Amino acid sequence: MPIKTLQIPTADGQADAFAAFPDGGGRYPGVLMYTDGFGIRPVLREMARDLAGHGYYVLVPNLFYRHGPAPVIELPEHIGDEVRPAVFAQLMPMIEAHTTERVLSDADAYLKFLTAQPEVSAGPVAVTGYCIGGLLATRTAAAHPGQVAALAAFHGPVGVDGPDSLSTLTAEVHFGHAESDLTPEALGELNQTLDAAGVSYTSEIYPGTIHGFTMSDTDAFSASGLKRHWDRLLPLLGRALGNS
Repeated sequence: MPIKTLQIPTADGQADAFAAFPDGGGRYPGVLMYTDGFGIRPVLREMARDLAGHGYYVLVPNLFYRHGPAPVIELPEHIGDEVRPAVFAQLMPMIEAHTTERVLSDADAYLKFLTAQPEVSAGPVAVTGYCIGGLLATRTAAAHPGQVAALAAFHGPVGVDGPDSLSTLTAEVHFGHAESDLTPEALGELNQTLDAAGVSYTSEIYPGTIHGFTMSDTDAFSASGLKRHWDRLLPLLGRALGNS
């Protein structure tokens, strides 16, 4: 899969990003992929390539571009539990500075850029995200009903903004939760909120997983959890974007 390095114009400057898409020309449904809090790194490039291989143009922005180009901080090849506290000590100020206002402003810019790319077909797009990126994906889909046809979020705090934040969703939704992140009772409350909002969704706890289970460069990685993620994500995108 080709990987293209890009600069996305935003209200606050230029967001560095990359896109993965199939070889051979043509136009493909667009997917905006939000990274986890660790940001752009080899494992995210690999995941974007894997998704692009199924016939999608996948745009992955640097969420923290206001603080510098990716990688914004130096990361080890494997982010083990022993280094997580030090890594998050550097990341948390950037995460906390990434206000909802900034998220929504950036989302406008990312979607405008994505849909203008010559390799992207006309029609609705999808958003997906991991960890904090799952929340950003949810905010993006809620702010762009009609344009975002599919939303997938994995081990993300998708309900943190409260029930009203989900009420404008028109996308078909999948939420894949880590067992360590959500109790069955909390899952039931979240799903009741989605039911009340009339959202078409699946929302489930992935058995035996902990927060971060999709990321193969962390101690949280679960091979079965990652497989389940693909087994849920790919059919969702195929249905919603007409790419099955």
